[in-house]
Amino acid sequence: MFKRDFMEPLVDEIKACRKCGLWRQRKNAVSGEGSLDAAVMLVGEAPGYWEDVKGQPFVGAAGKVLDELLSRAGISRSVVYVTNVVKCRPPENRDPRSSEIETCTPYLDRQIEIIKPKFIVTLGRHAASYILSKAGIETEGITKIHGGIYEANLLGFEVSVIPMYHPAAALYNVKYRDELDKDFQLLRLRLERHG
Repeated sequence: MFKRDFMEPLVDEIKACRKCGLWRQRKNAVSGEGSLDAAVMLVGEAPGYWEDVKGQPFVGAAGKVLDELLSRAGISRSVVYVTNVVKCRPPENRDPRSSEIETCTPYLDRQIEIIKPKFIVTLGRHAASYILSKAGIETEGITKIHGGIYEANLLGFEVSVIPMYHPAAALYNVKYRDELDKDFQLLRLRLERHG
């Protein structure tokens, strides 16, 4: 069987999901998109306004920042897989609640198992906290761990986890854009070394 034979039913399941209250206000559940053979999986926190409207991850202002970061690092968005911890937009773009994360992350786990990336880049503290805790790694705040590389056994296979700030942070503070640029350059170097 091909990866899409596993991913397509999962996407349908996510679109029909009503396991937490977030489905009531959504226009679209946002499962994720990109290459199913991606070496890099980018995991954000939750869809925002434009993601909810279009049903795609990272298509609003933060998505434009992400596209610029990838471009400057010489990484095509078409070769990565982009998704979120929570698949439906929380009202007013609030942080996802721990109960929503707990309810939704089995979908993310299945996506990771299907794609089996070599690198998982977590974008923001909720994504970093979930992925690193799933791998049994204690974490501190995102300001201390961003740009680090954590070798982990996650869901039965080896993966390098690279926590980064969420691209939305760069919309409000240029310092974060510089940090994100450095972190994406680190990812580029690791990808080149990985071959």
